Amino acid sequence: MRVKAKITHGPLVMGILNVTPDSFSDGGRYGDDVARAVEAGLAMMAAGADIVDVGGESTRPGAAPVDMAEERRRVLPVVTALVRAGVPVSVDTMKPAIARAAVEAGASVWNDVNALNAPDAAETAAALGCSVIVMHMQGAPATMQADPRYRDVVGEVADYLRARVRVLAAAGVRDVWVDPGIGFGKTLAQNVALLRALPVFAQIAPVLVGASRKSFIGRIETADGAVASHETARLGGSVAAAVFAARQGAAMLRVHDVAETVQALRVARALEGDGA
Repeated sequence: MRVKAKITHGPLVMGILNVTPDSFSDGGRYGDDVARAVEAGLAMMAAGADIVDVGGESTRPGAAPVDMAEERRRVLPVVTALVRAGVPVSVDTMKPAIARAAVEAGASVWNDVNALNAPDAAETAAALGCSVIVMHMQGAPATMQADPRYRDVVGEVADYLRARVRVLAAAGVRDVWVDPGIGFGKTLAQNVALLRALPVFAQIAPVLVGASRKSFIGRIETADGAVASHETARLGGSVAAAVFAARQGAAMLRVHDVAETVQALRVARALEGDGA
């Protein structure tokens, strides 16, 4: 990925900027206020982010699809303004037309939870020449957490991502990253298994991990498995997951809390003897 890391010998940090009314953690925070969204993106960069991921369609469990025109209206002004301000931008979308418009506006990365499975997605990415991130998801956002089942979650997710990398390479996509899809059609135990197996995925392609504020963190901290904490109260668990993922070989971390994650990574690196 053509983004220079600010943390020497550590993973890149991707700041999450959702311009949606219904995302699971920060939905509705920016509404139609482009200036506020851009200010938030700039604050992420000042806090140490390497890239800002702009998304206009929620993919939380149970989320409803957003039509093309509405997603474009939400995303494009923010992407354009951030790029003009010198911010490296990723666009989080399942729609090739939105990816094309965002890359033409200056975004350098297409982050797709649907792993570029939409018609013409691979061809679009190859023509754009952008980096892509392909994620594993069992089912669709509306139903993915209903009853996720696997015989071998690590093996099945790895096989899927390996196949997508091959397909995209054959289509001419030059820079592909993989994301095991924490929280996307997985139980607590399956999420934990995937995080422990990150070295397996790193053998396929550079790995992005998005564990920030997800419900499995709340389930880990409660004895009965209930989700006791609101998403914004999961800071400690999110940072712990980010540091663990970094030590397991993640090449990029997608996070809501940029400053805290960057600080934790720097301290962990210094304590492990890699320098302050």
